[in-house]
Amino acid sequence: MGLGDLVLAQVLCVVGSSWVGVAAKLGRAHVVFWLVAMLMFYLPLAAVVIYLNRLMPLEGGLYQWAKAGFGEMAGFLTAWNLWVYAVVCVGAIIFQIPTDVSYMLGPSGAWVSASKPATLAITGVVLLAITLVAIRGLNIGKWLHNTGSVMILLAYAILLALPVWALWRGSLQHFEAIPWEWPKLNLFSLAVFGQMSVGALSGFEYVAIMAGECRGAARTVGQSVVISAPIIALMFILGTSVVLAFIGGQPINVIGPIPQTMRAAMGTTGRAGIAAPFAIFLLIARAIASSSLIFTGLTRLPMTAGWDNLVPPWFSQLHPRWRTPRNSILFVAALVMSLILLSMTGVREQEASQTLLVASDVHYAITYVALFLIPLVGFRVLRGRLPLWLKVASGAGLLTSLVSLFIAVYPIVDVVSRDAYATKICAVVVVSNMIGIMIYRSGRRGMIR
Repeated sequence: MGLGDLVLAQVLCVVGSSWVGVAAKLGRAHVVFWLVAMLMFYLPLAAVVIYLNRLMPLEGGLYQWAKAGFGEMAGFLTAWNLWVYAVVCVGAIIFQIPTDVSYMLGPSGAWVSASKPATLAITGVVLLAITLVAIRGLNIGKWLHNTGSVMILLAYAILLALPVWALWRGSLQHFEAIPWEWPKLNLFSLAVFGQMSVGALSGFEYVAIMAGECRGAARTVGQSVVISAPIIALMFILGTSVVLAFIGGQPINVIGPIPQTMRAAMGTTGRAGIAAPFAIFLLIARAIASSSLIFTGLTRLPMTAGWDNLVPPWFSQLHPRWRTPRNSILFVAALVMSLILLSMTGVREQEASQTLLVASDVHYAITYVALFLIPLVGFRVLRGRLPLWLKVASGAGLLTSLVSLFIAVYPIVDVVSRDAYATKICAVVVVSNMIGIMIYRSGRRGMIR
């Protein structure tokens, strides 16, 4: 993967379609929260990733960094939480596709997102496709990923052009690209902020997991962050403003806010009604490509841990022809499908989607706590090589990650039971980390023998 591939991968990995709907729940105050999230999390993350990747451009990324900063067990548990995040995140992204399909089909397809058999059929086909691409390898997968990145850029271009088109037609009387309103600080706004930062603005370090498959990784990963950062920031702020312009007075569908906005702006008849399905198709293609990219990266973590004899060597066995971790890929695919099934048990589709998203964000917040602690309290031999300003930036990122971690149990959508929602999130995190500790100890005992 070259610099161009990495820039497109950063955009694909970070920019999702649901986050502008989450941020729109803050109304006109969303710009303040985006700016604070970028200052306190987005920029510190980029700085820490660039520095650590220059020092250690290694396959495994954050896993190797945490191991160098805190030791083998901390490195393993950091990688474990990143791995669990990625598994749940892939399920969450794939779970959005049936909702996008229902908006693409229009009123006649409204039943799709509410139908569990249809949801399982669509998610199953998509998961099978990305599994086959992962087995085939990045020489094919990178073209899917690059295509998806171009499509999300095109979809956002269409989204951002909607207000201009609507103002010209007279269907929209006023549009504020960057509205300004001081936010109200309460549990709801903090919960949204947590998802906007660790959820929406995360992912820069993820591409570094595949550093061993990048050309000049010590240089190009950092360059890709610098190039993609302003593009991503502008896409999120303007995208949220567009959603507010067309959906602001109605309930916002946090699974598919952009398809909802496109349908509201273009309608279901005439030329605009025909254009809407195409624009929504671009989002579906991006979701497939994004889930493929994250899926490919997460299958490398068990392989890397297998090299260190921390998990059974079965996970490190490669395909005889394509040299990809076939067993790890098949195991992860089965796990993702199981999580999709579990999330749908006894709840509505928006709560199921939020459960997946928040569970993934909590695991991600744990890995970010570890990442930002490396420059602050990591081993002296590593910490001493980092500048003071980077440690200050790490402190800001650490604070934001902790806020996101502890506020995650507060729901931002209507749920059947708040207590059950919080319990489900906490149980997933506690159980998954207990399993991680058991796997590590089992691996260590095997090494001692």
